[in-house]
Amino acid sequence: MSLSRTIVRSSLITVYCLLNTPAFSADWPQFRGPGSAAYAADAVAPAKPKIDWSASLPGRGLASPIIVGDKVFVTCSSGPGQELLHVICFKASDGSKVWERQLKATGRTMTHAKTAVAACTPCSDGKRLFALWSSNDLAAFDLDGNLLWLRGLTIDYPNASNSLGMASSPIVVGETVVTMIENDSESYTLGIDANTGRNLWKMERPKSANWTSPLVWQADKNSAPVTLLQSSKGIVAVDAATGSRLWEYEDGASTMSSSVVADGVLYAASKGITALKPKTNGEAPEQLWRSEQLNPSTISPVVVGDHVFIINGAGVLNEANRLTGERGWKLRLTGPFSGSPVAAGKNIVAVSEKGVFQVVDTTAKEGAVIATLQLPLNAETKELVLSTPALSGKHVFVRTDSTLWRIGE
Repeated sequence: MSLSRTIVRSSLITVYCLLNTPAFSADWPQFRGPGSAAYAADAVAPAKPKIDWSASLPGRGLASPIIVGDKVFVTCSSGPGQELLHVICFKASDGSKVWERQLKATGRTMTHAKTAVAACTPCSDGKRLFALWSSNDLAAFDLDGNLLWLRGLTIDYPNASNSLGMASSPIVVGETVVTMIENDSESYTLGIDANTGRNLWKMERPKSANWTSPLVWQADKNSAPVTLLQSSKGIVAVDAATGSRLWEYEDGASTMSSSVVADGVLYAASKGITALKPKTNGEAPEQLWRSEQLNPSTISPVVVGDHVFIINGAGVLNEANRLTGERGWKLRLTGPFSGSPVAAGKNIVAVSEKGVFQVVDTTAKEGAVIATLQLPLNAETKELVLSTPALSGKHVFVRTDSTLWRIGE
């Protein structure tokens, strides 16, 4: 590699690190937090959980909240056909509304009754917010609520839809918003210029329904980030800036449970959990181990220390050694679950569909539920918790169709 190319590559890595390092360590800037890892080492799960504040929401949604500084962002959909799209900014410290913006859907708003048009978690690079809905409307705002650009992707790609509803959450990598619009018909992923909303690249994708979200892998802290796209066919690694393919794993993967990266290893939701060590020479990743017993069903795995955890379809938390895949203890939680668990330090936080907030000490000999809290769901509407929690400092944020809660102690 020439000196000039080395300088450019180093500059790109620096830019990525600057743009993707949260402004505050307590930021939770996308689905499943920093790096989509669902883990925050410096977060604290409440030992005696209580509701600090609650805020009413104007519409439905299972998109997770995200946190940037003292702002919490949530998306909703309302109206007879969920055609009104909302973005709301709350003050994280007291739950007061800072601003709200409404858009009109330009695409299809039909979804399964259990999900909603506001199913995709927004993302932020610390200075802008990128919000996607199941109608394939994608909007960028600054953090004060000023609209920067808007794309009605159904206008450009009219056959991209899913009768159950789309739910993949975008991520921002450097100056590219990576947006998966994958379905049985016109299936694609876009790399969109975060500054203008224009396409940087478009990749044709397998024609099958897919609700997983992209994530990022880096060989080490000095390497360029690589975006991973998961589908029923496997996982493909792409350069977020150009869309060029870098390597592929072709042994199939889940279309509902997203994978997770920890310390350069990809724990793929593939035939249970398959641990993969990607290479930097374009070859397929090395398979370190596979455990079909670790079946994450529709829930995404999380890595804590030397352990990987999944919640199976029966609501049982399974622990395994992340170096070998050997399964250890199992702990039945109060389920069922639609949202995935998140981890604060040594503790895992999981919230069941019926609003049972649970904190698990993963260092206990067989794992132990050390705190619970029943959230006050609306019984008249048979309200459920379908979203994944968000962490920030000593607080956990959970939303339903009607309410956003901050839980502390």
